[in-house]
Amino acid sequence: MLSAADNDTLTLTGALTPMGQYFRRFWQPVALSSELPAADGPPLRLTVLGEDLVAFRDSEGRVGVFDRRCPHRGADMYYGRNEECGLRCVYHGWKFDVAGKAVDLPNVPAGARHHETMRIKAYPTREYGEIVWAWMGPAERMPEVPRLEFGLLPAANRYVMKQLIECNWAQVLEGDLDTSHFSFLHMPAPSVPSNENPDAPADARRLRWIRQDPMPRFQILDHDVGFVVGGARKADEEGIYWRMTQFMLPSHGTGPSTLPGETYYGFTVVPITDHKSWIYCYGWNPDREIGTEERAKLRKGHGIIAEVGPGHIPLRNRSNDFQIDRAVQKSQTFTGVKGLAEQDLMIQQSQGFIADRTRENLTATDAAVVRFRRTVLSAANALAAGEEPSAPWNPEAYCTRPGSWFAAEGTDFEDVLLERFGDKRGRVMAAE
Repeated sequence: MLSAADNDTLTLTGALTPMGQYFRRFWQPVALSSELPAADGPPLRLTVLGEDLVAFRDSEGRVGVFDRRCPHRGADMYYGRNEECGLRCVYHGWKFDVAGKAVDLPNVPAGARHHETMRIKAYPTREYGEIVWAWMGPAERMPEVPRLEFGLLPAANRYVMKQLIECNWAQVLEGDLDTSHFSFLHMPAPSVPSNENPDAPADARRLRWIRQDPMPRFQILDHDVGFVVGGARKADEEGIYWRMTQFMLPSHGTGPSTLPGETYYGFTVVPITDHKSWIYCYGWNPDREIGTEERAKLRKGHGIIAEVGPGHIPLRNRSNDFQIDRAVQKSQTFTGVKGLAEQDLMIQQSQGFIADRTRENLTATDAAVVRFRRTVLSAANALAAGEEPSAPWNPEAYCTRPGSWFAAEGTDFEDVLLERFGDKRGRVMAAE
């Protein structure tokens, strides 16, 4: 368990907090590119790390992200006119370009210094992998956007979306790193064979092994931007079934089930406030395009991707108790909630808007959760003491893969990774 002070350090991401400063040393996804589809189109409201912002695509296709409040009298720039390479406040006509510089102040006398000095707080942006990323940290510390593999591939080889979760960011990462929960949360009801679950997130063979071995043995290997976790379960005559999950600083995770040829899944969690977050999810396949049928399946929800409605809100959510069906829970699935992603969202939100980690009783299967906490707490506290993180300056190291593999009893985790990926940390040296 954590102390109350450490729990606050882990979870609070406002601008004046240690973790908030740490997050601001990394590029943050702030919108899907598809949310700003056209030059001079409508602005988009954003809240990121507790800051109220507005985004717009200017006449040349560039994306601007800046403070939602006009520096003149505080009017909301969301209502502004997006015109001729700038966003104009409709109150008194002050207009700012994507860099935040005032380009027209119609009620300010000619020759006044305001015309040279007036700015609105703006954040640099990049588009990568059909996502708009913003740099909210010090200008002199700006690195390159992390080279997550999905963004290096052609658009036809990936699927990108986002979904809302109404709880703190850290609960999402902890849920992903806790592979032992898969033996329960995502299983058929105890009386139902694995091959009779219509919402099964994996084939019956893998589900059987996960169900029969609820105490995976963990190995964790550090790398330049985080760590990779291996969870080993008995796999009948095939030896050991390994499920491998990547964690990359500060808030990137992956799904662990992919066998060779299948689509990989990953996500990035971005705090909106300390009580809710966006999860940017992406599926990618380096070997083939993601076709029409698979895309339709993903739109209906699959794996870590929930079925969402207007506003990117999951259709099964906190407001409707995730449409839990007690009859289904009794006779078909362990939870009575449809969808692996929704089952995760339900249980993570059930811990509270911010989980009280002072009341926990951890076990050996929580090893990856403990490593995650130690890693990010140590990094945030080091930054608070003046030590800048190195991970943002190694963007190529973010090109990693998760996955599944089979190995003989007693095989070392590094050897499993080497056989599966050709690298002892699951890294990809060049996009395929």
